[in-house]
Amino acid sequence: MAFRFTTETLARRERSGAGPTGDAAVGRRDDRPLVAVTVIVPAYNEAATVAETIRSLQTQTVVPAKILVVDDCSEDRTGEVAAAAGATVIRPDANTGSKAGAQTFALGRVRTTFTMAIDADTTLAPDAIERLLEAFADKDVVAASGFVLPQRVHTPWERGRYVEYLFSFGFLKQVQDFYGVPLISSGCFSMYRTDQLRRLGGWSGRTLAEDMDLTWSAYQAGLKVRFIPKAVCYPLEPHNYRFMRAQLRRWSHGFVQNVQLHWRGILPHPFLRSMVAVACWDAVIGSLAFLVVLPLLIALLSPWFALGYVIDGPALLVPIVFTAMRRRELVRALVSFPCFYPLRLLNALIFVRAVLLELVLRRPLLVYEKGH
Repeated sequence: MAFRFTTETLARRERSGAGPTGDAAVGRRDDRPLVAVTVIVPAYNEAATVAETIRSLQTQTVVPAKILVVDDCSEDRTGEVAAAAGATVIRPDANTGSKAGAQTFALGRVRTTFTMAIDADTTLAPDAIERLLEAFADKDVVAASGFVLPQRVHTPWERGRYVEYLFSFGFLKQVQDFYGVPLISSGCFSMYRTDQLRRLGGWSGRTLAEDMDLTWSAYQAGLKVRFIPKAVCYPLEPHNYRFMRAQLRRWSHGFVQNVQLHWRGILPHPFLRSMVAVACWDAVIGSLAFLVVLPLLIALLSPWFALGYVIDGPALLVPIVFTAMRRRELVRALVSFPCFYPLRLLNALIFVRAVLLELVLRRPLLVYEKGH
């Protein structure tokens, strides 16, 4: 139904003389449907990956009307590579300072019913756009995002993230969507109704987690957000400690900043309020137990308390194994599972530090630092 809706919308535009915009609408030689979607690809120094992202968009089962790459004053050949791959490239006069800034810079050039944002290091399953459009059969849905899996699963950090995503997107996100409140419409791959996106102000740079900020703003405006697990994307995840630390710092500070910004608006939404409260409790109290309480118990009472670090392993494994089996990736998931624990430790350290800096010392993180 959602797919028919979008193609009919585009057909009406064509009959009215508006027509589709962008290079995707010109010289097409196949019979794949053209849909009223403009894809925004924010890119800073992404010459090594942006062409693959564009190819992934061009080979979708439904074709976006326009692929708009924002070359955010890159110091490499990002713009040239993107243009050679067939995208429309725009470049601001000065670096916008963040992914949010680059995406909002492009939003004014969008003329289609839907706007999609995808990172310049992310590829899509061939039917990802078609699947994501299904969410918009409900006219109250303003945003939708899909299942996220690492494009590469080689290093311990990539393997830890792979396990984390199997759990988060294979279980937690689906529970959240069942109750109608996905916590975040993931920034690496999301789609929006353009008119509503503009009413919400686009992507704001007031926090370091623009996707969370936009999602929670949508809920406070009485709008719906959906998670579509069959719409799959594959971002490049941090492959070493340095990049993982940078990404986790941005995510941790961004979460704390959004709680500070939105907490009053969250209170009237019972399930969202509960999800944020549980996330805060787990991140703060759980991290302190992980970093302080368990080491003290081990040192002062018994080494058996070390089991506390892995005692929840079986509970975590159930949804991870179930998701991996459905994807025929059980061996990879089991081999990767031990790598989840170093990532968990690093995440706990960085989150506790973010809480201390943001809430106690009042030293917010303001500089957007790439995590790949």
